[in-house]
Amino acid sequence: MTEQSTSSLASDPAPSGSEAAVAKAAAKLEKPRGLWGDAWRDLRRRPTFLISMGIIFVLLVMAAFPQLFTSVDPTHGDLSRAWQKPSAEAWFGYDTQGRDIYARAIYGVRASIVVGVLATALTVLIGSVFGLIAGYYGGWLDSLLSRFGEIFMGLPFVLGAIVILTTLNPATEAPDAVKITSLVILSISLLSWPISMRIMRSAAISARSQDYVKAARALGAGSGRIIMKHLLPNCLAPVLVYATIALGAFIAVEATLSFLGLGLRSPVVSWGVMIADSRQYIQTSPHLLAFPAAFLVVTVLAFVMLGDAVRDALDPKQK
Repeated sequence: MTEQSTSSLASDPAPSGSEAAVAKAAAKLEKPRGLWGDAWRDLRRRPTFLISMGIIFVLLVMAAFPQLFTSVDPTHGDLSRAWQKPSAEAWFGYDTQGRDIYARAIYGVRASIVVGVLATALTVLIGSVFGLIAGYYGGWLDSLLSRFGEIFMGLPFVLGAIVILTTLNPATEAPDAVKITSLVILSISLLSWPISMRIMRSAAISARSQDYVKAARALGAGSGRIIMKHLLPNCLAPVLVYATIALGAFIAVEATLSFLGLGLRSPVVSWGVMIADSRQYIQTSPHLLAFPAAFLVVTVLAFVMLGDAVRDALDPKQK
């Protein structure tokens, strides 16, 4: 190395620590993100997402640890306190059997959340399996599964629920909490899965013609591997949006079935059961209806807001 080159290197200032940090941060910012990375970055900036997640988090804590919010037994009744209005002793008052409405509203979160989550999971699972198979293979199999789904789609929901619940769990039998809850979840799923099937089928039809699927098929990948490794990850976004909105809708459906006397019944504690018990006393004791209905409305609204935020974040047209 010559003396001139050595002197020129010595005269060049070394990059400072701040400049290196800025360069590192710039490189990190320029790192490409995928669909889910962009969606998560967008969701964190949406007030509707943050508010809905805050409400849902509180509801989940109530469902998992109701004793943190009340120490009262929701099934304990004292007829001497029946129909008493809200007071310092009982914030929401007492129901027709002298049970604390606040305690029952807190414990009712668990049944409603369990029904909503499990019904949504089963609905999406059934619909996604049929939708992926129909969308990937097409042909006669697609036509067969689509016509099979249209049979369930054409059934009126309330009529189908009446048939399923009255047949498998007649009112003459002794009430069993696990059996009643399972049947409500099953009836909601059986009557709702065609919607998720249509969504997944449309996404699979669009994805099967993409280059990465053709490349995987050319490399000798089997149908099972293509469906699980390539189609499924790229078809989850629309189904996830549907699931978040459907969860809130299914909680409302459970309350509707309970109100009609078809869904959950005592000894299960749920908002739908509380609303059903109060329907004959709305004019004389409106607090029996107001508080469980308020919990139900806030919960459904939170999941609908979450679904709207997720839909906007995953929709490329919104970018």
